[in-house]
Amino acid sequence: MKVTDHLARADGKTLFSFEVLPPKKGENIHTLFSNIEPLMEFKPPFIDVTYHREEYVYRHHPNGLLEKKTVRRRPGTVGICAAIKNRFDVDTVPHLICGGFTKEETENALIDLHFLGIDSVLALRGDPIKSEGVFKAEPDGHAYASDLIGQMANLNKGEYLDQEQDETWATNFCIGTAGYPEKHFEAPNYNADIRYLRHKVDRGADYVVTQMFFDNEEFFRYEKLCREAGITVPIIPGLKPLTTKAQLTMLPRSFYLNLPEPLVEAVSQCRDNDAVRAIGIEWCLNQSRELMAHGVPCLHYYSMGKAESIRRVAKELF
Repeated sequence: MKVTDHLARADGKTLFSFEVLPPKKGENIHTLFSNIEPLMEFKPPFIDVTYHREEYVYRHHPNGLLEKKTVRRRPGTVGICAAIKNRFDVDTVPHLICGGFTKEETENALIDLHFLGIDSVLALRGDPIKSEGVFKAEPDGHAYASDLIGQMANLNKGEYLDQEQDETWATNFCIGTAGYPEKHFEAPNYNADIRYLRHKVDRGADYVVTQMFFDNEEFFRYEKLCREAGITVPIIPGLKPLTTKAQLTMLPRSFYLNLPEPLVEAVSQCRDNDAVRAIGIEWCLNQSRELMAHGVPCLHYYSMGKAESIRRVAKELF
């Protein structure tokens, strides 16, 4: 079932969903399953599975030369989606990115997902390769999420890249896209970022799931501006409970977000990460309750491979 169908069937009730990472290469899928299992009692209608693009590494040879190699440390998004769907009988939402894909490879990936019965996809531009710093599209690939969404929307109309095909079968994907309550770091200003989101919706996005945030006022402002800009699709807020003191610097650096001063002050005074987790859970609970009272269609939690804090939040709410 599509994400938008789940939201419509909820009839105003706030749903629970979360995001997982594929295991690193060489790790066992049962570790992932053990992190999903404790969250299934809260009946998530869908689970997101992230996609991680290639990285460049340099290998030193005895002759002094460096060899540049391409590696993927977390492969298997499509396989993980199928495995979760089979193991837990729950819908999965794979992330599909522009980076590392040609248009032909994108079409083939979407056909694979269609054959597997996966009918919701989160379309993202994706991050640049860490060693490059600036996003570079593949030759004959997409540079923007809006173009990826456009290709998916065309496939939903039976329009394949090969225009000479006869009797093409239309897919029926529900297309999600990302939103940034505190602005995408590459957008020149806040209003421009809203315009970019409107363009993605106009190209075919059916719902928005936001980057994590820790101040609900940022989300309320963002949602208001989106509605004023004519964006009417569901907007799902993304949340994460803090779990370590190191995240005070890691999260702003990695996700270009701000942490409220009361949260920073409380975490800074913690003597260990057990205390940080307690504060992070309480903060996330307060955020979640306020958002539920506001009437958001779903609360989407970023697990980053750890389930316990999210389980403790969900146990109070769902």
